[in-house]
Amino acid sequence: MDAVPVWLRERRTGVGRPAERSRAEVTAAAIALADREGLAAVSMRRVAAELGTGAASLYRYVDSRDDLLDLMTDEVAAGYRLPEPGGPWLAGLLEVCRQGRELMRRHGWLPELVLTRPALGPHGADLLEHVLAVLAGHPAGAGRKLEAFGVMTTLTAALALHERGPGAGQRQGAYLGHVVAAGRHPHLTAALAGGPLAPAPDFEDTVARVLTGLLGSR
Repeated sequence: MDAVPVWLRERRTGVGRPAERSRAEVTAAAIALADREGLAAVSMRRVAAELGTGAASLYRYVDSRDDLLDLMTDEVAAGYRLPEPGGPWLAGLLEVCRQGRELMRRHGWLPELVLTRPALGPHGADLLEHVLAVLAGHPAGAGRKLEAFGVMTTLTAALALHERGPGAGQRQGAYLGHVVAAGRHPHLTAALAGGPLAPAPDFEDTVARVLTGLLGSR
């Protein structure tokens, strides 16, 4: 993996014919492919085919598939439409998380990348700037505010993934019923004595409680 982010590397000009595409076009083709067929389908060869060219030509724009993934993540962040900062900080952060959740629903491959390969490019930096502007009047230190940004992003992605697998709760419930019947987990049995498993977490309530715990109620 290159230690220099793709946005800080100059595009290769190569020799012969001038480049016929742009990095933005390559990124858009990769996003369209992932939206249609999933993240596993994204390869240099497949993206080149989307563009009607050979895989070798993509190396004028990106060095590897990893570059493509970083560009895809950051490009989706251009989809935020956030109001000017103002008003209660928690409401402002929840709006960021709501929009992030919608973007992750629209691009089902995005939560996986956010959780396993976080990338901060130009649009991500704009988003971070917005979050820090929302928190400008908050007494927490800069380190805690940056931590809040990371927690918001990670939690939104994790909850978005949870929402995509509603059958998981049913499978867990079935096995927990077996565990309780076996009688070897008294604390778990007591916790479940009041009824079935709790429903799926409410997105905004969960995020609000975590952020309030991290930053306080001020």
